[in-house]
Amino acid sequence: MAKRLQYLRVMLLVLCLCTGFVLLGLRLVDLQVLRHDELRVLARANTERQFLREPRRGDILDIKGNLLATSVFVKTVCADPVVIGNRQAEVARALSPILQISEADLYRGMLPQFRTNSDGKVTPYRCVRLKTKVTPETWEKVRGAMTNLTFGIDESKLPKKEQAFYRDLRQSGIICELPDQQLRSYPNSNLCAHVLGYVGTGTNDYNGKIINVTIGADGIERALNSKLSGVRGWRVTETDSRRREVVSLRDQDVEPHDGCNVVLTIDSVIQNIVEDELRKGLQQFSPISITAIVTRPRTGEILAMATLPTFDPNNLKTSTPDMRKNRVIADVVEPGSTFKIVVVSGALDSKKLKLSDQFYCENGAFTYAGRVLHDHKAEKTLTAEEIITRSSNIGAAKIGIERLGQGALYNYIRDFGFGAKTGILLPGEEVGIVHATKNWSKVSIAQIPMGHGVGVTRLQMEMAMAALANNGMLMRPMLVDRLEDQDGHIIAKYGPQSVRQVVSTNAAREMVKALKTVPTKAGTAEHAGMTNYTVAGKTGTAQKVENNAYVNKFISSFIGFFPADDPELCISVVLDEAKGEHYGGLTAAPIFRQIAERSASYLNIRPDRGEELGRPPMFDAGAEVRSVRTASARPVNDRDPLTP
Repeated sequence: MAKRLQYLRVMLLVLCLCTGFVLLGLRLVDLQVLRHDELRVLARANTERQFLREPRRGDILDIKGNLLATSVFVKTVCADPVVIGNRQAEVARALSPILQISEADLYRGMLPQFRTNSDGKVTPYRCVRLKTKVTPETWEKVRGAMTNLTFGIDESKLPKKEQAFYRDLRQSGIICELPDQQLRSYPNSNLCAHVLGYVGTGTNDYNGKIINVTIGADGIERALNSKLSGVRGWRVTETDSRRREVVSLRDQDVEPHDGCNVVLTIDSVIQNIVEDELRKGLQQFSPISITAIVTRPRTGEILAMATLPTFDPNNLKTSTPDMRKNRVIADVVEPGSTFKIVVVSGALDSKKLKLSDQFYCENGAFTYAGRVLHDHKAEKTLTAEEIITRSSNIGAAKIGIERLGQGALYNYIRDFGFGAKTGILLPGEEVGIVHATKNWSKVSIAQIPMGHGVGVTRLQMEMAMAALANNGMLMRPMLVDRLEDQDGHIIAKYGPQSVRQVVSTNAAREMVKALKTVPTKAGTAEHAGMTNYTVAGKTGTAQKVENNAYVNKFISSFIGFFPADDPELCISVVLDEAKGEHYGGLTAAPIFRQIAERSASYLNIRPDRGEELGRPPMFDAGAEVRSVRTASARPVNDRDPLTP
């Protein structure tokens, strides 16, 4: 009986063991076969990490290779409170001078923090942010400080567990988030800010994961964002229990393709000259805004483009949307007398006018279509050339009425590029206002030739004047010279683009002959005249329109080029509501001269006239002139009022 009980016990034990092995086998089949794919994914998710590798955003350079915008990779420094334990004070004391954060703030930042997960379990945060946008150089200092961190004890005498604690504290108590962030930097602060623009942060869906990306928000940064951004890379690797990469288990490692460098036609020296002189003009005349453009008439290259007030793209919080507005391309205003170049050159081109043709200017008051047009000064008879010299409204109106007519005037306006975008590679450009002839009033044919009843941008007006300087050929404004890779190899090279022949070469030369009389004692812009160069140009002083009525506020301008018969530079200066004197010849013209003198000296432009004028030179060869010439005499008024 006893042997039988013993036998049953053995059999029962064998049965239990067999049952256990069977169940274990079934469990293994379930794990290794039936749920293999599911569990493999979970296992890899616990150890495998995918890191996106951000490409470096391309630089923006001026035509001489000077850096205007660049990118640096920065780190986000974090603390692991679990690893730091109760040594927050010592760590804070070591890192405070490096991170430039008070010890108290660092101490509080490293205290343990907890969260409740989806299962209701309370777990500690293992990565608490201390500071963002930390440069690699600063991060190396942080690592050095942590490596050399001491606690005033002989750690060699401590138990192995405590020794391991201090070793881990130095190695992984302070860590940085991956991937590194990219910080956009503008080394010259607000220089050329409206051309460069600025960047912002957007989001992108990457394989179902929403990530933050740097995107251009305005200017060249926005217009060429796809070229500057580059192509993202990635790394698939495995990490240990402390989320440190196990390099030997790295699976995929795809290098990012950095963005292209953009080389502008902007010359930072000329840009600096322009902004310097505009600041002086802003201080002297206190306008709402002041702008300037410098172009090469033959190619359409823009060497400088500036708007004041300006902003610092490194610190957008200190600016307003109005300060960030590029008024050169975004403001649409009536041009005033500068627009007279359209009607006169058009009449010359159509051979319906000669500069010697005379017009009776009605002694300063001309009634047409029930409206009275006024000149600033009573004139009897003026030649077409003198109409430009003295900026006669009535003379310009009569050329439009008697020589061109509505259809031809409208065609020349459109041919000069008004009512259409210039095609400049910047966002936010306006087309202006040019009404079809069917929508003209009876007085429009007299009003438009003197610069009223149309709306233009400053860039449109600059390119129209540059077309006359370029023998009648309108060019597309050129802002980008080339694209380069990070090694300086040219990827794409851009060249000048002609738009159309607006007027004939002979008509353009005749127009230049008339424009050369403007910066003289007889003209409206004596203070635009240069000592060593012949200047051709035109003033404008247009009344502003508010609530469909002209008000006592003015847009003052001067657009000119030099040397007049072989132009190297065309320069536009425009002031919005200058205080005190508001005539273009007294406000914009002197600023034009200072920009022109300093730019000519820097570019070593060959003079086309000497000192026979009896005036001392304003500069020595190779030296910049920084003094603003003081207006000593009141020029002829070029105001363009139209009185009902």
